[in-house]
Amino acid sequence: MRSLSKPVAEIVAAHLVAAGLALDHDPQRALAHARAARGRASRVAAVREAVGVAAYHSEEWAEAITELRTARRISGNPRNLALVADCERALGRPTQALRVLSDPDISKMDPESRAELLIVIAGARRDLGQLDAALAVLSRGGLDTKRPKPGSIRLWYAYADALEAADRRDDAATWFAAAAAIDHDGETDAVDRAASLL
Repeated sequence: MRSLSKPVAEIVAAHLVAAGLALDHDPQRALAHARAARGRASRVAAVREAVGVAAYHSEEWAEAITELRTARRISGNPRNLALVADCERALGRPTQALRVLSDPDISKMDPESRAELLIVIAGARRDLGQLDAALAVLSRGGLDTKRPKPGSIRLWYAYADALEAADRRDDAATWFAAAAAIDHDGETDAVDRAASLL
């Protein structure tokens, strides 16, 4: 934003704030604001990322991929690789989603973003009917209940869900219970899922 004149930066910032506020309840409105920001600041990574995220929430998958990749080229930050892979899945291209896992910058991702990417890649494996491969992908995210990491709740939940799909009910119940034990904010329905398997 420092590359913009002050009046333009203020308009762009206002659109980005409005996009952020609307994202959860009105993604189309968020996308309109993000696009308006892009119209004035298309070379700013944060603006392109905002358009990509809003497009993702609006189920505009192709636009989301384009914008998130553009933001990545500008900033070098790989944090949205999970969204890119999920868009590929939504477009019916699970094999393209799998290619994201070979990105050399995955090691630069924070643990939570990396866990989200593994969940999406496991979903792509499930789309392809490769349940064992999905379980293997999820196990790469860390299955040590004594040392949960950021993102472990959702990762363990996804692992339990895949175990249940593989008809490994006891193991699934164990991992739903593990997710529930650290899900203090009720982010998932892991407690109910565990109980349903007992």
